Amino acid sequence: MNLIEAKHLTKVYRVYKKEPGLLGAIKGLAKRRYEEVRAADDVTFSIEEGELVGFLGPNGAGKTTVLKMLSGLLNPTSGEARVLGFKPWERRDAMKRQFALLMGQKNALWWDLPARESLELNRAIYGIERPVFQKIVGGLSELLEVTDKLDTMVRELSLGERMKMELIAALLHSPRVLFLDEPTIGLDVVSQKKVREFLRSYNAGNPIVTMLTSHYMEDIEELCQRVIIIDHGRIFFDGALSTITDRFSTHKVLSFVFEDATQCDLPRFGEVLEQTPRTVRLKVPRAKVSEVCREIFSTCRVADISIQEIPVEEVIRRLFGEDHDGKPRA
Repeated sequence: MNLIEAKHLTKVYRVYKKEPGLLGAIKGLAKRRYEEVRAADDVTFSIEEGELVGFLGPNGAGKTTVLKMLSGLLNPTSGEARVLGFKPWERRDAMKRQFALLMGQKNALWWDLPARESLELNRAIYGIERPVFQKIVGGLSELLEVTDKLDTMVRELSLGERMKMELIAALLHSPRVLFLDEPTIGLDVVSQKKVREFLRSYNAGNPIVTMLTSHYMEDIEELCQRVIIIDHGRIFFDGALSTITDRFSTHKVLSFVFEDATQCDLPRFGEVLEQTPRTVRLKVPRAKVSEVCREIFSTCRVADISIQEIPVEEVIRRLFGEDHDGKPRA
C-alpha cells in the first residue's frame, strides 16, 4: 500500500532580479523585473508502507521543498500529492497526528526546558495517555542511550544528545510517515553511527515510511535500499541504490599486490590512484577490466588482486558536478 504519492508536483517561486548598482536600484523603484525559479518541477513518485528511501540531491536541488509540500508546510503551484490518503496542504488533524518532520538544522524542543518537560508538552499536544507516553519515552531513550539526559536542559545537551531527543519527540506519537531532513548534520562519527543504528532498528520493527535526506553517503548506504535523486527540481533517478553504480559508474578500481612491481609499466593500464613498491590501485574503464587483468597477469608477477566498484559517494558527487547529458556544469 502506498502511503505517499506525488504526481507532477511543482513549486514555482517568482524572484525579483535587481540590476547592479545605484541605477539598478532606482530602476527597480519604477519597474521590477522578475524571473521564475522552479524549486520542484513535475515531481512524481510513490512510496509503500515499510520503505526507507534516500532522497538525494545537491544544495538547492529541491529536496527540502518537496518534503515541505508533502508535510503541508508549502502549497504547490501545481500537481497533486497524497500522504496517508490526505492532501498535505489541507493540514487535517488526522494527518498531522500520523506524520513527523525532523529537520537537522531546526530545533523542535524548547531550549530552556529539560528534555523531559519538552516531551511532556508534546504528550499533551498529541493527547497521548501517560502510561503509553512513559513506555515510549523509556524505550526510545534506552535505545538511543540518553535516559540519564532526560532531565537536562535542552540548551545544555551536546549536539548529538539533542538530535537524539529530537528523534524521540518526532516518534513520540508513533507516526506512520517520518520525514528526516539531514538528521545527522554536524554530528560526530560516533553519534552518526548511533542515530543510523537506531533508525535501522526502528524501521525494521515498525511499519513506517521514512524519507531521508543526507549529505553523508554513509547514512544512505547503511539505511536505504532505494534512492530518489533530484536535481534542478526534477527527478532523474528512482530505484535501487546498487543500480546507481551499475548505471552511472564508468570505471572500476583494481588493487594489485606484486611480488616485484619494478617490471610493470602500470600507468599505461589506467589511472594510478595509489602506489607503493609492492601494491597499486588502478582506476580502469569498466569495459577494459578483463583486458587489463590479462595483460598485467601476463607481464607482471602478481601475488593478489581485488576488483572494487567506485564508491557510491564518488559516483553521486560526479553526477552532481555534471549535467545529466555528461557535460560539466557552468
